[in-house]
Amino acid sequence: MWYFTIVTCSIGLLMAAVYMLICIGRFDFVKKLANGKRWLNIIISFMIFVFSFTAFSIIFSPLNAIMISMNVLFIFLLSALLMKIVKCLSSHKFKPNLQGYIAVAFSVVYLSIGYYLCNNVWETNYSLTTTKNLGELKIALIADSHIGTTFDGKGFAEHIKTIEKQDADVLFIAGDFVDDLTKKKDMLTACEALGKTNFKYGVWYIFGNHDEGFFNKRNFTAADLENALKENGVHIMLDRYELVDDRFYVVGRNDSSFKERKDIVNVMHGIDSEKYIIILDHEPNDYVNEAATAADLVLSGHTHGGQLFPIMYLCNWFNINDRTYGYEKRKDTDFIVTSGISDGQIVFKTGTKSEYVMIDIKQL
Repeated sequence: MWYFTIVTCSIGLLMAAVYMLICIGRFDFVKKLANGKRWLNIIISFMIFVFSFTAFSIIFSPLNAIMISMNVLFIFLLSALLMKIVKCLSSHKFKPNLQGYIAVAFSVVYLSIGYYLCNNVWETNYSLTTTKNLGELKIALIADSHIGTTFDGKGFAEHIKTIEKQDADVLFIAGDFVDDLTKKKDMLTACEALGKTNFKYGVWYIFGNHDEGFFNKRNFTAADLENALKENGVHIMLDRYELVDDRFYVVGRNDSSFKERKDIVNVMHGIDSEKYIIILDHEPNDYVNEAATAADLVLSGHTHGGQLFPIMYLCNWFNINDRTYGYEKRKDTDFIVTSGISDGQIVFKTGTKSEYVMIDIKQL
């Protein structure tokens, strides 16, 4: 099965590369340089592709260069399809390779918007109600900061200052605070920024699937991260719960990628169901079990809101997670998934935008 998948993907990539070379070779300036020589046209097209890929790799990263190439390929294919439809419906003669010029122009605009949506942060608001004896509670939620992708430790500190100005009672961090590319100095700076905040009920944190690191290439360990957070007064919640001010519970879950993760019933054993209960769960993939408990609100990240078009639709169609982005209610439990305040390595968001979330909860 894996052999078949690898071979199929390899053939697909090869065909995509050939198609891109053909598209590049159709531009007037390439034809003039080639002077009618097919072999020279291919060489020039290949050099342009390699130069562009290398430039994007240097400016952004090889991973981002691949992402850009795949999006441009998709836009060229879409442009070719649209031009064929237009030509079938119209007798008008169009400029040679108009498809290519349209595809390039659209790619520039499309990717520029994607870069802007990823590297800027918006506020997203939700209003919820409860019949439990909670009063009013204002929550700030962030996830997927992946420090080092779109901002460093100082940049994170500036975003935290902005969030703190919204007068939330508590800040929840739903995982992937850092990843393999985060530098220790930025991690420490970010933790210190959290320690300087003045949220009434403090800062609460759960690990995501990237926080412990995958390849041991970064210059700090998961233990270093945990110690830095604790030193700055952050509550680390790993399959446990705490009652806050006799008003509400915070239930923090280990990430679902952890082998030692407990099921939600065991984590919440002994909890007072009359109190308002908030679950922090990095990956939104246990909705059925969480909705069967007395939980009132479940907060997650991980999905990056789908991040790249059309991934968000594919995630929904194939049920990759219980939810890709936004709000839904199951039974008596509210679920919210944030698109994240940043991204992991890729600096474009073409299917969503970077955000922090403010949640106002009022008692009926």
